[in-house]
Amino acid sequence: MKIQFINVSKKYKNHLALDRFTTTLTPGIYGLLGANGAGKTTLINILVGVLPRSSGRILVDGIGVEELGKDFLKELGYLPQYPRFYRDFTVREFLAYMGALKGIPRHVAHRRTEELLWAVNLQGAVDLKIGALSGGMRQRVGIVQALLGDPGLLILDEPTAGLDPQERIRFRNLITRFAENRIVLLATHVVSDVDAIANEVLILKEGRLIRRGTPERLCDELKSKAWELTLSEDCPLSSFDRANVSRLRRSGSQLRIRVLADVRPSQGAVQVDASLEDVFLYHFAEVKQPED
Repeated sequence: MKIQFINVSKKYKNHLALDRFTTTLTPGIYGLLGANGAGKTTLINILVGVLPRSSGRILVDGIGVEELGKDFLKELGYLPQYPRFYRDFTVREFLAYMGALKGIPRHVAHRRTEELLWAVNLQGAVDLKIGALSGGMRQRVGIVQALLGDPGLLILDEPTAGLDPQERIRFRNLITRFAENRIVLLATHVVSDVDAIANEVLILKEGRLIRRGTPERLCDELKSKAWELTLSEDCPLSSFDRANVSRLRRSGSQLRIRVLADVRPSQGAVQVDASLEDVFLYHFAEVKQPED
């Protein structure tokens, strides 16, 4: 499968939520990063057909999504940011219902449900009502329904919200196994999830695609902009008030500070390797104006 976005835009009155988004996706895991309001959910809603685009085209293997219609939807697995469930359904009933909606034969849906519930550690909750589940458990049910039809395109909007660290690791491993020969688009604020499993990262800012590359490449772009220095505990931090500080950690009687800057921020600062969190902060930190 190959998905092409060609100058896709979305305008609300005078606000351009998505601005001429153009890129091509082939099988792999793509992390979609951006601050709140960057256009991530708008892009996803357009791709899944929930929201009409103002202009541009989306092609799947060279054919417009409108022409493909239901054939495209059959290849789509989707977990929205705020999934809704029928609270009085048991997990088994809900997934059987979703399988029927997706047109999956009953015996295939049953087999896939059993496999996926084991994969997300919910095999013991199959007969519980969804209303009785914790938020993290409901999120895992949502992941199962997205994977149920064995889709060629999997779209996950904030999929690890509410998951504890062990569940998050389990999710990462599941998606990595699933992603072979498929396109996975993962939109999240949890940069560590993207860093752990994404083949490429797409960075959206104010509706525009400003960067695309592997996590390693994007970090390498900041190799001369990440600095660390050690300060004594009584050293005033006021000189860094207007700096992009990505980490501040206490170590005994000293403070270790990590700063993103185009030039050396202090005499004792040394260059360090940038992380994907540094990349995010560098592109989305508020611009700090100099004092008068």
